[in-house]
Amino acid sequence: MNSYCYVESPIGRLMLTSDGVSLTGLYMDVPEHNPVPGDGFKLDAGAGPLPEAVRQLGEYFAGKRRDFELPLALNGTEFQRRVWRALTEIPYGKTWSYGEQARRIGNPKASRAVGLANGRNPIAIVVPCHRVIGADGSLTGFGGGLERKRWLLAHEGLH
Repeated sequence: MNSYCYVESPIGRLMLTSDGVSLTGLYMDVPEHNPVPGDGFKLDAGAGPLPEAVRQLGEYFAGKRRDFELPLALNGTEFQRRVWRALTEIPYGKTWSYGEQARRIGNPKASRAVGLANGRNPIAIVVPCHRVIGADGSLTGFGGGLERKRWLLAHEGLH
C-alpha cells in the first residue's frame, strides 16, 4: 500500500511518499510537481520508512545530520537512476556542476541530459539535487524554486 504524510520544514511543507518498504518521494509544496495522492495512496504517517524519514529530516534541518540513511526506491529510467545515484555521492557542504556530474557518470557530454534528469529527481533533499549548480557557480533550475535551493545551500554552509 502506498502511503504519504506531510512534514513542516523551514522551507515549507514537504510531502513524503512510500511504497511501504522504501521512501519513494519527497516533494516540496509546489503543486505542479507534487503527485496527487488518491487511488492507491493512503495518508499514514506511521507507514514503512515515513516516521524515520521525518525524524532524519528534522535532524537535517536542525543541523544535526549530514547524510540520510533511508531505504530509497528511485523509480525512473536507467539513465535517471544513474544520475540520481551520483547525486548521493555529493558530500554535504559541497557542490558539483552539471558537467562534473555528467563526467562522474561516465558521459561527459551529457550535462544537459543530467540537468533534465535532476529535474525529475523524486526524492529531493535526501537525494541532493540542490547541490548541483551551473559551471560558472550560478544557481540554476531547481524543482522547489531557487529560493529553496539558496536556503538549502546556505544551510549547508554554501552560497
